[in-house]
Formats: sequence, C-alpha cells, structure tokens
Amino acid sequence: MAPRKMDGNDNQGSGRGHSKRGSAAPKEGEDYKKRRERNNIAVRKSRQLSRQKAKVTEEKVSLLRSENKNLEQKVKLLTKELGVLKDLFLSTAAPAGGQSNVTEQEADILQELQSVEADHKYSMPE
Repeated sequence: MAPRKMDGNDNQGSGRGHSKRGSAAPKEGEDYKKRRERNNIAVRKSRQLSRQKAKVTEEKVSLLRSENKNLEQKVKLLTKELGVLKDLFLSTAAPAGGQSNVTEQEADILQELQSVEADHKYSMPE
C-alpha cells in the first residue's frame, strides 16, 4: 500500500471521509433540517415500496401454491382414470379363452399407456 500524503486536511476519525468544515456549522441550521426531512421522506417511501413488493411476492407464492395443489389433484385423478381405462382395455382385449384378439394398433396403445404410467410413477412426489 502506498504511503499517504500528510497535509492539513487529515480526516482520520471522521468515518465517512467528509472534511471537518461541516462540523463547524450548527446542526440546527435550515439546510440541515431540509436535508433530514428529505431523507426521512425518502426512507419512508423506500420502506413502503419494500413492503408492497413483499406483499405482492407473498400473494404470488400463495397463488402458485394453490395452483400447484390443484394440478397435483388433477394428475392424481388422471392417473386413476388412466388405470381404469387400461384395465377396461385389457379386459376387452383379452377374452376369457386365453387367446388374445389384440391388434397391432391396440398393442401399441397398450405399450404407450404402460410407458405413460411408468413416467408418472417417477415424476410424482409421494
């Protein structure tokens, strides 16, 4: 680190790098009061905006949680429906005699249903 130049305006101890000239003026001056009032207004405005942003964020989180819950219920319902349709398809495709009357197209549909069901098992949280 380079050595500092020592001159008459040494600000050590002032904390913010301001010269000591400002400390000679009384804090009760009109300029000081105006600056403080403007600063207080700015602080209130900033805090109000911060509260508004937090409120909007909380509302979005609540809405998204609700939407997520609805979507999870829909997935469960559709999974059950898929199971019912799969069972119905299997019962009509395989007669009691043991011989299968399943066409190639029906076999493809069955395979697709099984892969969709397997995908849901891995993607659904329990």
